[in-house]
Amino acid sequence: MAAQPQEQPQELSAQGVADVVADATTAPSLHNAQPWRFVYRTAERAFRVSRDPERAMPHVDPDGRAQHLGCGAALFTLRVALAHAGWATATTLLPDPAQPLALADVRLTGPPPAADALAALYPAIRRRHTSRDPFTADVVPPEVRSGLVEAAAAEGARLTFPDAWHVDALLELVHDAEDRTAGYAADPQAQQAEQETARWTRVAGERAAAEGVPPSAYGPRKHDGRAPVRDFAAHREVPGRGSATFEAAPQLALLGTASDSPADWLRAGQALGRVLLRATADGLATSLTSHPLEWPDLRWAARDPLSDLGTVHMVLRLGYGPPGRATPRRPVAEVLTVAP
Repeated sequence: MAAQPQEQPQELSAQGVADVVADATTAPSLHNAQPWRFVYRTAERAFRVSRDPERAMPHVDPDGRAQHLGCGAALFTLRVALAHAGWATATTLLPDPAQPLALADVRLTGPPPAADALAALYPAIRRRHTSRDPFTADVVPPEVRSGLVEAAAAEGARLTFPDAWHVDALLELVHDAEDRTAGYAADPQAQQAEQETARWTRVAGERAAAEGVPPSAYGPRKHDGRAPVRDFAAHREVPGRGSATFEAAPQLALLGTASDSPADWLRAGQALGRVLLRATADGLATSLTSHPLEWPDLRWAARDPLSDLGTVHMVLRLGYGPPGRATPRRPVAEVLTVAP
């Protein structure tokens, strides 16, 4: 028997608007800067997702690529939350050229299909956290990898799993980025980028905030292993923080698009959100590595010259291990405006 269409949901209440935005803000963003703003236009039954210029990082992210990726991930999570709430949606990227901060409009169009793939991802939203802990040596099965590739493709992006030689090359790029950061005193650009990073990271005893990466999410210091896990503590002491051996053969994936425009960055951000929720639903732990991609020459070198993956936007580390720790989120009232 064919599935019956769902009944038209009731109007989205004020609490319902706040709830779906609260879900959307669980998305990952560079240094947990949470660079998004939401406006719900009641009469149009539509959300506008915009980037917040006060949370830009002009030296770490000069073209705004990372802001678009983070807002794209939040946009996708919003779509999942709305599907769970009983709404199908239509999304328009970059809806108003006269307003460059406006990244997407999401219009409520009615009930979703009876078996909705987006709504099925909803339980993973609050379970997804970046894990900076060691993963086991268990290999991610081919069928799970295939599901993640399909998840990226559904949002107009590509997810590839690099061969061993390419993993080695990527890890060298990570080391290059770390070396540039370590030598920031002699490089004004790297020094300014490091100062921006320090704004969003802190150690115990510093002022708590509803943003950034707190020391509780740093994970142990790496004393052995090859996993590309960025140490936000740098040379700062974190009381009670131990050290650990990480994977010798990290399982990495590259997320990218054929072209490289702001619309592509938003597609990649939505694909990132979909891949991470699918991975979480499949029982995987995940972390993200963008450090080498913050340098244009290293970002270009990250791609596989034999593939048609034009631009790499994110390196993902996947595996089995601790799921990661929650990081703070801004109050919904700070990021949401409700308009008539």
